[in-house]
Amino acid sequence: MTRALVVGGTGPTGPFIVNGLRQRGYKVAIFHRGTHEISEIPDDVEHIHGDPHFAETIDQALAGRTFDLTIASYGRLRLLAAGLQGRTGRFIGIGGYAAYRGWIDPYRLDPPGMTSPVPETAPVVASEEEQRFGWLIAQSEQIALSLHPTGTVFRYPYVYGPYQIRPREWSFIRRLLDGRREIILPHYGLSLSTHGWAGNLGHAVLLAVDQPDIAAGKIYNCGDLEQLTLAQVVTVIAEALGREVEIIPLSYELAGPHRARVLSPLGHQLLDLTRIRTELGYRDVLGVREALARTVDWYLAHRPSPGGDIERALGDTFDYPAEDRLIALYRQGQELLRSVAEDAAAIAWHPYAHPKEAGKQRDQRNR
Repeated sequence: MTRALVVGGTGPTGPFIVNGLRQRGYKVAIFHRGTHEISEIPDDVEHIHGDPHFAETIDQALAGRTFDLTIASYGRLRLLAAGLQGRTGRFIGIGGYAAYRGWIDPYRLDPPGMTSPVPETAPVVASEEEQRFGWLIAQSEQIALSLHPTGTVFRYPYVYGPYQIRPREWSFIRRLLDGRREIILPHYGLSLSTHGWAGNLGHAVLLAVDQPDIAAGKIYNCGDLEQLTLAQVVTVIAEALGREVEIIPLSYELAGPHRARVLSPLGHQLLDLTRIRTELGYRDVLGVREALARTVDWYLAHRPSPGGDIERALGDTFDYPAEDRLIALYRQGQELLRSVAEDAAAIAWHPYAHPKEAGKQRDQRNR
């Protein structure tokens, strides 16, 4: 029987990958710490409990075992790649968009900020001094592919859906459930950053399982094909809850703690998905609107505890009095700006000529 190992398996994309492998006839084992057991993992899946973050614990947990396929979606990718060398036929590693230069520190680019969209060939963080976290991710990718030349690496975006340890959607869902009708957003709610529903990302990984020759030695960006602005995300969530919402659009600098709802101080972070579409035939399993609605339903059925682990991970204090003060100041500022704008003259017609008589050099508005 063909054997597959999934490192992780109980996070957002894990159940989709595990069950997709089972449907393809694999005998699946998951290697994780055992701190989270979820009902979506069937009983026929073996659980190997151990810590995938250290070389010694990886070796202890996997001693004497071999696999035809390994998908490493958790732990330290570079150590897993080394620990599974000679123990697996194929290796698929999950990395992230933070490998790109400028994703975490946009001021490393000239001019500052990511260009859009970002292809797989864009520069990655080149040194630990430049940005340690992104450098470690970039190094892990290269180590994985050097040890497993026929392997594949996926650069995940922000993942939404069940079992996200830092579900940004909960910040909006809880406010709306608490009766809030005004949501403060940085970047005026207009920022665009690649996100991926867990089921879509799991599907992307399985496309590489199905097409090993095409995917060998490749790095792929992945994410939903359609991306919504942050304000549109909040609007879709409100519609799923049957609530009305007003977006309070602030600059990044004035948004205070609400800046944590975006990934960059300088706006857009969009991944180029051309390679995965054209080479692996990727298409979304669910569109973003339905995927967000399903995410809302899941969190309604699995509500995080107020002040618990998830809300602490979000860094969200749900300080409504402070929000009300900020909203009041925003409205005062809007009134002041509106009074100034009403005094400014505006041209009410467009600049293109529309002559009413033939042969005239200029029309009736001297255009």
